[in-house]
Amino acid sequence: QVQLVESGGGLVQTGGSLRLSCAASGRRLYAVGWFRQAPGKEREFVSSIGWSGGKTYNTASVKGRFTISRDNAKNTVYLQMNSLEPEDTAIYYCAAGVYSTNTGLRPDSWGQGTQVTVSS
Repeated sequence: QVQLVESGGGLVQTGGSLRLSCAASGRRLYAVGWFRQAPGKEREFVSSIGWSGGKTYNTASVKGRFTISRDNAKNTVYLQMNSLEPEDTAIYYCAAGVYSTNTGLRPDSWGQGTQVTVSS
């Protein structure tokens, strides 16, 4: 089991930027990524990155705006979010697990979530 702690959420205006961080402890991270859940909606995949950092997956709505990266020395993954839109408002969850062919990540561990709110 791995423990995941997110940080970096907050309130930002449309077009603004935020950087989320997820620090892991307990074991080395393999596939890792971010999901989000907006009010009244199901949790959805956002982005993932493999162990080497060379393979990333992103859901279509964030391509060109969000960038996932990782620092294996710090066991930390980041999500740089630019050009934020009100539709990006959600609780963002860090997740860790093993590789899967569709999203690059099948989670077995979750963080507690961090709120991102984008005002119009």
